[in-house]
Amino acid sequence: MEYTFLDFLTLIGSVGLFLYGMKVMSEGLQKVAGDRLRNILAVMTKNRFSGMFTGILITALIQSSSASTVMVVSFVNAGLMTLGQSMAVIMGANVGTTVTAWIISIFGFKVNITLFALPLIGIGTPLLFSGSSTRKSWGEFLIGFSFLFMGLDYLNHSVPDLKSNPEIFEFLTSYTQMGFLSILIFCAVGAIVTMIVQASSATLAISLIMCSKGWITFDIAAALILGSNIGTTITPLLASISANVSAKRAAMGHLLFNVLGSVWTLILYYPFIRFIVWICTSLGVGNPNDLMAFVSANEQTNPSLINALNNGGTLNTPDFEQQKAHFEAMQFSVSFGLSMFHTVFNVINVTIMIWFTGLYEKIVTHLVRVKDKNEEEFQLKFISRGMLSASELNLPQAHQEIAVYAERVQRMFGMVKDLLHEKEGSEAYMKLYNRIEKYEQICDRMELEIAGFLNLVVGGRLSFEGKMRVNGMLSIVTEIESIGDCCYNLARTLQRKQDSHIVFNDEIVSNIDAMFRLNSEALSNMVALLSSNEPPMSEIMISYNKECEINNFRNQLRKSNIENINNKHYEYQAGIYYMDMISECERLGDYVINVVDAIKQQEVRHA
Repeated sequence: MEYTFLDFLTLIGSVGLFLYGMKVMSEGLQKVAGDRLRNILAVMTKNRFSGMFTGILITALIQSSSASTVMVVSFVNAGLMTLGQSMAVIMGANVGTTVTAWIISIFGFKVNITLFALPLIGIGTPLLFSGSSTRKSWGEFLIGFSFLFMGLDYLNHSVPDLKSNPEIFEFLTSYTQMGFLSILIFCAVGAIVTMIVQASSATLAISLIMCSKGWITFDIAAALILGSNIGTTITPLLASISANVSAKRAAMGHLLFNVLGSVWTLILYYPFIRFIVWICTSLGVGNPNDLMAFVSANEQTNPSLINALNNGGTLNTPDFEQQKAHFEAMQFSVSFGLSMFHTVFNVINVTIMIWFTGLYEKIVTHLVRVKDKNEEEFQLKFISRGMLSASELNLPQAHQEIAVYAERVQRMFGMVKDLLHEKEGSEAYMKLYNRIEKYEQICDRMELEIAGFLNLVVGGRLSFEGKMRVNGMLSIVTEIESIGDCCYNLARTLQRKQDSHIVFNDEIVSNIDAMFRLNSEALSNMVALLSSNEPPMSEIMISYNKECEINNFRNQLRKSNIENINNKHYEYQAGIYYMDMISECERLGDYVINVVDAIKQQEVRHA
C-alpha cells in the first residue's frame, strides 16, 4: 500500500484535531473553574508540600501541565508567588499531567469513545448558545473532549504502517536495534516532537499507537514519553521570554527539574522498565512486551492476521475472534504500561526532588542572573497569604505593603522621565518602554492582591475604627493604581509621538521636565506620608501646596501652547502630544492629592 501526500495531510490533520480538542477541553475547564484556580494557587502555596499538591490538583483539573506552568510563570512575573513556591507547584504539575495519559489509555482501548463523540457534540453545541457563561464553558469542555478522542481515532488509522510502507520509516526502524543508543535517540525524538507541537499528550498518543500496533517495542515507546517530559518545558520557557527575571528562573527551574529527572531514569533505564513490567503483571494487566513478541512471531507466518488486527479487519478463521480479544488485551497492557511508566517516573521524581526545592532555587538563581537590580523579582513583602487569625493585627502589614506599592509606582514614574530623554527607536528605548508595561501589569495585580487581602480582613472581627481604616486603605490603593495608569499613559503618548514621527523641540522638553519635577516632588512627599505612622500636618500641607503649583503650571503651559502654535514655534501635532502629557501629569497630581486626602482623614479620625 502506497503512502501518499494526502495520507500525510490526514495524519497532520489528525494530530491537529487531537491538539485542538485538548486545547478546547482545557480552556473550557479553566473557564468553569474561573478565578478559583488563581485563588487556590495564591492561597495553597504556603509550603512546598501544599504547593506540590496544588500543582497536582490544578493540572489534573485543566488537563494541561503547560497551562498550569505558564500560569505559575505569570504569577511569578506579577510578584504574587515566590520562586520557591513556583518550583513546588511545577513539580506537582508533572504528576498532575499523568491524568491525561490515563484518560487516553483507559478510554482509548477499553471504551470506543468515538461512538459517543458525535452525541456529546450534540449535547455540547446547544450549551454554546446558552446565556450562562458556565454552561457555555461546559459545552466547550464536551466538544473538546469529543474532538480529542475523534483525533485519537483518526490518528490511530492515519499513522503509516511500518510494515506496509517500510521506505517511509526505514530511517526510524534502523535506529531501534542499537541498544541503549536507541533509547537516547528516541528520547531526543520525543523531546523534539513535543517542542514542535507543544503538547506532551500528542507525543504520548503517537507513542501509544505505534507501540500498540507492534511497530516499536515498549522500551522505545517509553523513551519517547520520557523525552516528551523535557519537550513540554518549551511552553513556559517561551512564556518567560518577555517576563522578568523571576519568571525566567521559574521556567528554567521547570526545565532543570525535568532534565535531571530524565537523567536518573536513563541511568537506571532497563531496571526501571523491568520494574514497570513487574507492576503491570502483578496487577493482572499483562506484560506490555507480549504484544511485540506476538507481532514478531506472526508477521512472517501469518501477516494477514496482523494486518486485520491492526486495521480493524476480519478473517474467516474459527479462532479470529479469540485472537482479536487477546490482541486487544495486549494493547490495553501496553497503554496501561506506558501510563504507569509516565506516572511512576513523575511520582518518584517529585518524591525525591521536593526536598531539594531550596537547592533548585539557588541553582536557577545562579544560572539566570540579574543584569539590572531593578529587574529583581516583584512580590508582596508584608502580606501573608495564609489564614487570617487576628484581623486587627493584619492592618499594619497592609499599611506597609501599600507604602511599598507607592514606592514601585514612584519608580515607574522615574522610568517615564528617563524615557522622555532616551533616543527614540533605540534598543534602550524599547527596553525601557517594555519595563514600564511590566510595571503597569504589576500595579494592576498588586491592587487586586492588597484589596483582596483587605476584604478578607473586613470579614473578621474589626472595630469601627478598624473598618474605617480599611475603607481609607482601599481608597488609597485604588488611587495608587490610577497613578500607575497615568505613568503608563505618559509612556504610551511618547510611543505614539514616536510612531507619528513628531519631534519635541527644546522648549517643550524643558517644560515637560519642569512638570515632571513637580510630579516627582509630589510623589516623593506622598511616599513619605505613607511610610510614616503618624505624618505631621505640616507635611500634609506641603502636598496641597504642590498640587496648586501643578495646576497653575498646567494653566500657564496650556495658555502659552496656543500662542506658540500660532507663532509656529512648533507643529500643531507636536502641541497636541505635548498638551496630552501635561494634562496627564496634572491628572497624576490629582490622584496624588486624593491619596493625601485619605491619609489626612485617617489622621483626623485617629486624633
